[in-house]
Amino acid sequence: MPAIQTAAGTATKAAFRFAMIAAAAASLTACNAASRIGDIGKAPELSQIQDPQAKPGYQPVSLPMPTPLPTERNPNSLWRTGAKAFFKDQRAGKVGDLLTVNISIDDQAKLANESKRSRANGEKAGMPNLFGLEAGTLSRVLPAGASASNLVDLNSSTTNDGKGSVDRNEKIELKVAALITQTLPNGNLVIQGRQEVRVNYEVRDLQITGVIRPEDITAQNTVSYEKIAEARISYGGRGQITDVQQPRYGQQLFDIIMPF
Repeated sequence: MPAIQTAAGTATKAAFRFAMIAAAAASLTACNAASRIGDIGKAPELSQIQDPQAKPGYQPVSLPMPTPLPTERNPNSLWRTGAKAFFKDQRAGKVGDLLTVNISIDDQAKLANESKRSRANGEKAGMPNLFGLEAGTLSRVLPAGASASNLVDLNSSTTNDGKGSVDRNEKIELKVAALITQTLPNGNLVIQGRQEVRVNYEVRDLQITGVIRPEDITAQNTVSYEKIAEARISYGGRGQITDVQQPRYGQQLFDIIMPF
């Protein structure tokens, strides 16, 4: 009877667990179900152009800055302190200006590691002589056939063998226009750019943010991605093809809860 109750309790717990997984999966898909159903038979909508500073959760970038230097004025001079040239600089330098970011990533990494460790321990203890008690007293305490000279014999052995490898190859060639959203006290510029391209029923979304130096902006008003500090580059998409390539939400949740 107790065994039957235990089996019933185990089955009840398993059923409750799967019910919770199904409920969580349903809650995850409920918020996107209406929009996904509405996109059936038509291309996904593009995002509206928005002010980056007006987005919820936007935070100005704050980095360590050098001590500001006093501004020097030169009366009756054709040269303005801080100017980059005699004539007006056409490169981006103020909030709202645009510049082009060249993204050329050709990254390849190949690593292989292997480690082995082996350890063996042995301990042996006996009590062949203890004030003459080993012959009489110990023989009554210990089981029959026990020897006082071989009371404890311990052995342990541990062997570890670990292997790991990484083989990655990434290549991205892109150009995207970015907007200067903030000027830091030391003159560095915070940029943010986003580009959406819709082809048939698939939208490709490219986003980039980071901090650049005005000196790194070329005469063609471009900057290379490796000169962007705190760069965040995202290249993805959404649409019918992306939905087909992704596992079902329930399967993703099940893999997180039970990875093995």
